[in-house]
Amino acid sequence: MAETAEHRTQQTDDGEQAAESRRAARAERKAARLAKQIGSFAKAHGGAEGQLAHLGQMGTRIVLVGEDGGWGDLVAPSYAVAESATRKAGITVHENFDGDFAAKVRTGPYEWSRMAGIQVGGPSDKA
Repeated sequence: MAETAEHRTQQTDDGEQAAESRRAARAERKAARLAKQIGSFAKAHGGAEGQLAHLGQMGTRIVLVGEDGGWGDLVAPSYAVAESATRKAGITVHENFDGDFAAKVRTGPYEWSRMAGIQVGGPSDKA
């Protein structure tokens, strides 16, 4: 009987290891896809820098700012995946979104009207 319990424990451990291995492989594939997107953004904007922002359970936001002032963002399922993606893409990652980094962002009329929203006569969200 002890052999059977020991065998079941081994099977459980093997199953947990296999599941963890699958999760790690999925995270690695996601990081590679994000790195490719980051690389495309950097190429289109003459280079890029980024900043990682926790979104809680939703994941981590990767904010990208191009050398030309263009900006965008991506969402990774976890901080570890976001870090891996930015490392693979080879971009500089800032701790905070401030100073010279934030000053690079160029916004146009669309962004200003969206930020203003309904409060000061921006576009309505009503269809």
